[in-house]
Amino acid sequence: MKKAFDHTRVSVKLRKSTNYEVWHLYLEAYPVYEQGNKKPTRVREYINRSISTPLWDKNRKARTGSDGTVSYRPKRDVNGIIQCKSNVDQQTCVYADKIRDIRQREYDNAFLFTDAEAAQAEQNERSQCNFIEYFKQESARRHKTNSESIVVNWERVYELLKIFIQGDTILFAQMDIHLIEEFKRFLITAPQGGNKSGIISLNTASTYFSIFKAALKQAFIDGYLTIDLASKSKGIRGQESRREYLTAEELNKLAITPCDKFVMKRAALFSALTGLRHCDIQKLKWEEIQKDGDEYRLNFTQQKTKGVEYMPISEQAYKLCGEPRKPEYLVFPDLPDPS
Repeated sequence: MKKAFDHTRVSVKLRKSTNYEVWHLYLEAYPVYEQGNKKPTRVREYINRSISTPLWDKNRKARTGSDGTVSYRPKRDVNGIIQCKSNVDQQTCVYADKIRDIRQREYDNAFLFTDAEAAQAEQNERSQCNFIEYFKQESARRHKTNSESIVVNWERVYELLKIFIQGDTILFAQMDIHLIEEFKRFLITAPQGGNKSGIISLNTASTYFSIFKAALKQAFIDGYLTIDLASKSKGIRGQESRREYLTAEELNKLAITPCDKFVMKRAALFSALTGLRHCDIQKLKWEEIQKDGDEYRLNFTQQKTKGVEYMPISEQAYKLCGEPRKPEYLVFPDLPDPS
């Protein structure tokens, strides 16, 4: 609907009686935009009142007839009320203007209520959307270029959500802090995926809940939620994990151990010497290896974090790369996926 407050104007007008020197008063509203109609209409309302002594403004012509007769517009005071010679007629015009004021307010408020009602209707419609489906679409939208591990995590949370609600539909209108806390408790004892038995680790539950909260946050930004529920729930506190490292002796033993796939052995040793993830080694190109004097360094973008890294590497690590090739070639071609 067009903005009635900005455009629709209600005014008091006169219409000459056919047989008598009498003018009937009526209200005219224009432009009025009706539901489903983009073209403006003119709305007239007769108020069953008439006058016989209006004053005419000789400086404002209304129309000129075919016979050359000229009609003029009625005189109005500073408030727009039609002026008359007779006191009775003048009171009639004041009465008409009060009705005009009421109608003007109705049009003004109609715009305000329509805007508010439209916004509420839109919000109600979004609240009836399926959060599970939204989560799936958000995962696809976010992770077109992310590593496989991130995608797998989002897919696993998607599956756990369906297990939690015992179905594939939960409306945004049903999302509240109580449900979020229930899902948090569910994750702490959630089953592992695939053919694995037992429950997921606390650190995995923490990661999954963070993913769930990220989707909630985005839903709030997109207008599906009117409250930022993600900020009202604390994350799952993970446990500090113990990391195992190869000793120098173990690394030397690994280096002399035969391997059927030589590229995998080179990549594994390169990872041990540089700390690079498998996904970063798998996509590493020769153009990302630079020589600065007698030293070598990597200049690459991390697959997981998308951060740009400048990493010096030892000559021993550089030798594991093999013979240099064209800049666009992979350093470790045909390196198998982690799976």
